[in-house]
Amino acid sequence: MKEKNPNKIKFLPITEEEKKDLEDKIFVSIQKRKSRKRKTRYLIGVAASIALVVGVGFLFYETPTKAPSIIDFVNASSGVESKSDKVVLMLGEQDSLKIDEEITTIHYSSTGQNVTIGSTKTINQEITEDAKMVYNTLLVPYGKRSKIELSDGSMVWLNSGSRMVYPAVFNGDKREVYIEGEAIFEVAHRKSQPFIVISQDQEIEVLGTVFGVTNYLDENSINTVLKSGSVQISYHNNSSSSIETDKMKISPGTKASYNKNTKSIISEKVNVDTYFSWREGFLVFNKNNLEFIMKRISRYYNVEVNIEDEVLTTETFSGYLDLNEDIEKVIESIKQSTNMDYELKENEIIIN
Repeated sequence: MKEKNPNKIKFLPITEEEKKDLEDKIFVSIQKRKSRKRKTRYLIGVAASIALVVGVGFLFYETPTKAPSIIDFVNASSGVESKSDKVVLMLGEQDSLKIDEEITTIHYSSTGQNVTIGSTKTINQEITEDAKMVYNTLLVPYGKRSKIELSDGSMVWLNSGSRMVYPAVFNGDKREVYIEGEAIFEVAHRKSQPFIVISQDQEIEVLGTVFGVTNYLDENSINTVLKSGSVQISYHNNSSSSIETDKMKISPGTKASYNKNTKSIISEKVNVDTYFSWREGFLVFNKNNLEFIMKRISRYYNVEVNIEDEVLTTETFSGYLDLNEDIEKVIESIKQSTNMDYELKENEIIIN
């Protein structure tokens, strides 16, 4: 007969009361274990979050975000166009101001905080203390013109159908503005802070001088006319690249022309006053074709001009046109020297 093993475990039946008590103990034990696991995961998560925040904070501290350039601002706001027939002044992120004057005058204080419109209205503009650029935009519709004194004392005359983007106050080692359309600049001299006029396909760098720029988006050429001083013009043959491919220095009394289609550049001696005359309220033409003349009249008077006879587009005209006269007198003056006839309708001129 085999001897019974004294170490063998015996399974004895338990009562229902004992069974219930055992189940309760097992449940409590499981809950405590789950609680400990949740707490551990929570603490690990918190530690990981703190490490991530510290890491990101260190990353931003080590690599600060680069402030947007004037080109970044222009590109970001390129879809913002004014449909107003009034001059519009956009002060940073503040509300836009509509100016109901045919020829507006705007003056900035040296800090850029005070902006005077005309001779009576002054508004305040918020300028940050961290030297971050606050860009303003001036939109001059067809039929209007504007004169503006920037915070550095430079004067700018904007012709009809033009747009200029510029800082309220110039910080950094250079003064940059962006122009579309036509403008005349009288730049305040600052040897340590060159003045740069940026436009599509072109940059002009000056220290202090008087010059004019014509760069309408719907025209095939860019013209720069120098009255005094010296400028260096950089051209970008690829508009999507900032790499300068051609440079040219011009002397007073010279016009540099860049053809957007052929990418060619020519310079010639000109009568500078002819290109600056619109600032004084008149136009001077010297054997310019009718298409060129009518495009300028269309902008100055904000009227649509249609030349129905293509042969007439090449007709030339030389003379003096007073922009203070009504448009019918201006058109009549051109008619006396050409073979054209015309018909005036509401906000439209038909040349035939």
